[in-house]
Amino acid sequence: MNETISIIGAGSWGTALAILLAKKGHRVYLWHRDMQIIEDFKKFNQNIKYLPNIEFPENIVPTNNLSCVSKSNIVVLAIASQAIREICKKIKSYINETHIIINVAKGIEYGTLNRMSEVINQELPNNEVMILSGPSHAEEVARDIPTTVVIAGKNRIKTEKIQDLFMSPLFRVYTNPDIVGVELGGALKNIIALGAGISDGLGYGDNTKAALMSRGIVEISRLGQAMGANISTFAGLSGIGDLIVTCTSNHSRNRRAGILLGKGKQVGEVLEEIGMVVEGIRTTYAAYKLSIKHNVEMPITEELYNVLYNNADVKQSVNNLMLRNKTHEMEEIVLGTYDGW
Repeated sequence: MNETISIIGAGSWGTALAILLAKKGHRVYLWHRDMQIIEDFKKFNQNIKYLPNIEFPENIVPTNNLSCVSKSNIVVLAIASQAIREICKKIKSYINETHIIINVAKGIEYGTLNRMSEVINQELPNNEVMILSGPSHAEEVARDIPTTVVIAGKNRIKTEKIQDLFMSPLFRVYTNPDIVGVELGGALKNIIALGAGISDGLGYGDNTKAALMSRGIVEISRLGQAMGANISTFAGLSGIGDLIVTCTSNHSRNRRAGILLGKGKQVGEVLEEIGMVVEGIRTTYAAYKLSIKHNVEMPITEELYNVLYNNADVKQSVNNLMLRNKTHEMEEIVLGTYDGW
């Protein structure tokens, strides 16, 4: 059965998901706030800025009017994480309790330290909220390169409905009831990707990056457990899977930002050169504050926080990590269970 879907946010990921869903026969409203960009979509039948040379299927309807939400029963939030609360306030008058809200933004709210589902639930308390995450570069999804992701939701039947909505021969979707873990895995891996980029920018090698990734997933798991996530989630697509792709791919804007930082550029220069939101910068701040709140040791995050917010020298930060007190590698991984789902 074909659905009508509104995708709020027409960056690379929102556009890629619109193309994916439209190819499956669904009618997709693709919203962007700028009318000129919408006119360009209609004129060129593609997103020239973010996904050039990929034509829109005919059942994508570009719009700058948020009332499109009232014409759909599923809403995908594909905007920067720090804009989620504002957009939820704006669409509230157009939705009812039957709408399913799917968030694909990967971040933590800067001021409140809330996860994205918490933000959405605060603004839209009567709606089912789900999280789509995993190793999924928009550039590859839009070009039909096989990709696998995870959808997290509280209600199994509704979650499996959304699984079917997105599932295709080239886009495999798993389900997971652990919203906390899926969100945190998707958000926190951007911090480690910044570190991996810095390592590349400094000219370090594969050994260094492997260490960052290995110890990075430990930090992510520690904080996740402290915040109520199931540790086994971090061994899956939204944990180690997303971490691998974001730390190693040239598509990753967080890794690219890290490379520029490693080469000595300041944060402002980096953001200007990237030209898109770099979620890991704000997420580093939030994760550092959360580590203090939950009394969780996160040395990589702490050093990146000092680089980004205290102007610490990147080489000195690497030295600080290498010269920490010696310890055992005794990280115990316990497979979790999901009762009542």
